[in-house]
Amino acid sequence: VTDSLKNGVSHHPQYRKVQTSSGLHGSSKPAASQKSPRPGGDKDALDTFMTGAMAASSDRIMLGPLVAAVDQGTSSTRFLVFNAKTAELLSHHQVEIKQSFPKEGWVEEDPREILQSVYECMERTCEKLTQLNIDISNIKAIGVTNQRETTLVWDKETGEPLYNAIVWLDLRTQSTVERLINKTPGRNKNHLKHKTGLPISTYFSAVKLRWLVDNVLEVHEAVQSHRAMFGTIDSWLIWCLTGGRNGGVHCTDVTNASRTMLFNIHTMDWDPELCKYFDIPMEILPKVRSSSEIYGLMKSGSLTGVPISGCLGDQSAALVGQMCFQDGHAKNTYGTGCFLLRNTGLKPVMSDHGLLTTVAYKLGRDKPAYYALEGSVAIAGAVVQWLKDNLGINLAAAVGTSYGCYFVPAFSGLYAPYWEPSARGIICGLTQFTNRSHLAFAALEAILDAMNQDSGIPLTQLQVDGGMTSNRLLMQLQADILCIPVVKPSMPETTALGAAMAAGAAEGVSVWSLKPEDLTAVTCEKFEPQINPEESEFRYARWKKAVQKAMNWETTEPVANGNGETSIFSSVPLGFYILGSMFMLIGAKYIAGHHL
Repeated sequence: VTDSLKNGVSHHPQYRKVQTSSGLHGSSKPAASQKSPRPGGDKDALDTFMTGAMAASSDRIMLGPLVAAVDQGTSSTRFLVFNAKTAELLSHHQVEIKQSFPKEGWVEEDPREILQSVYECMERTCEKLTQLNIDISNIKAIGVTNQRETTLVWDKETGEPLYNAIVWLDLRTQSTVERLINKTPGRNKNHLKHKTGLPISTYFSAVKLRWLVDNVLEVHEAVQSHRAMFGTIDSWLIWCLTGGRNGGVHCTDVTNASRTMLFNIHTMDWDPELCKYFDIPMEILPKVRSSSEIYGLMKSGSLTGVPISGCLGDQSAALVGQMCFQDGHAKNTYGTGCFLLRNTGLKPVMSDHGLLTTVAYKLGRDKPAYYALEGSVAIAGAVVQWLKDNLGINLAAAVGTSYGCYFVPAFSGLYAPYWEPSARGIICGLTQFTNRSHLAFAALEAILDAMNQDSGIPLTQLQVDGGMTSNRLLMQLQADILCIPVVKPSMPETTALGAAMAAGAAEGVSVWSLKPEDLTAVTCEKFEPQINPEESEFRYARWKKAVQKAMNWETTEPVANGNGETSIFSSVPLGFYILGSMFMLIGAKYIAGHHL
């Protein structure tokens, strides 16, 4: 770990001013007396927050310039409108997004549904603003933030997607990744890291795009006939919103481009050698732009003519929204996955401990790029949904201990720091005493242990955001396991706020100042650790043991015997065990038949 990592994170000046206050601006109500939000996730927390914010907004005559943000996430789409002078959230609308699972490990979403959800959220939010007597003509810019790495290809002549979007946590490319790693010198998964900051993994866009070209005839033919356009979700939305096949702008920003494995984080552009490595024609790639500039104008709907001028991958947007602009500032987002980003300043820092090096933001064409180290966990909030849908367990049932039960939710393999796609989820340490409450608590611990201890980033305090921060037990567990304070802003939508800030600050818009002296102080709630470091270390040691049990569970490589032939009986003890089990079953069936 580099010296800059060892220095940890300094206390954020925005929080230091109002560390114990709660509410939007300057309330002196103690955080401890704040009513706990329902454990239903970000929508419940946002609705609670919006009740007061909307009421306050309706009494205002002059609000000044407004900036909106599209927040297109893995499970939902939101459209939110902020006051550019105060950062106050005025109105929003949210639409859930359906996921499909055609095969085990495959995760897809319909690009048309995603686009339609954006239009629906925009129109409904505009209706709500009108009901609040807020003039939508005051909306001066729109920012876009999105689920990163999710990959799609569309036909630039028809404007139609050629296949579903392959979601970032999809595992279908595992065999492709293994083949690529096997042909690298020393079978090194970090073979491209010096250019990309990333390991070769199913997580990133290049291998998903390679799969589409190799396995979807429509995509292959479109590439051959020069009709194909590739993009992550931001590219698809901006192209469609700015006109689509009638002059739509095909672009992306540096933060999304840096997650493809085709982008050189040093030259800040697509890399011909990387494209050749993955055999991807550069002509299908979007133009790389900064995170804050005017890309184009809205071409339809109530906001026709409004510039789209901000674009950030969701985790970078949360970093901006949390105002982590200095080297050492860090934030952790709890969504479908869990993502810890630490600003490393103007220099990309390479990690030897499984962390990713990524572009944090570039807030203007002539502004420098800032970098970040990232610890990524594929499954976090998704654990909550899995427990509810598959086992009928609600996190509200969680008690204060897991009683030695450990849950490793490696549904899509393990990300940082292991980068092991063959891992699968396990629950271990079960006894006759274990019940659903202990499982619920173990799930909470799993979300935290995977993120915090394995991230390798020493912190003195942690700023948090995302839907799961409404769960107070989870936040207290976070503080306990890290043994540092956890700071949660009272306004939960920091990802959308970051996109709005980038859009409002763009040259040609300039309604949002990002100068340190102009940034609005954010009120927050603070969770202090309540256990000793020894107990935290014990929990982590047990967690590491459970993680090892989850490793190498799934592989595309068959096990062969000495003759090169695959055989389940290559292990003599295993063969005897299987044969013995078969004879016992046959005997049991025979005995049962004679007793009937």
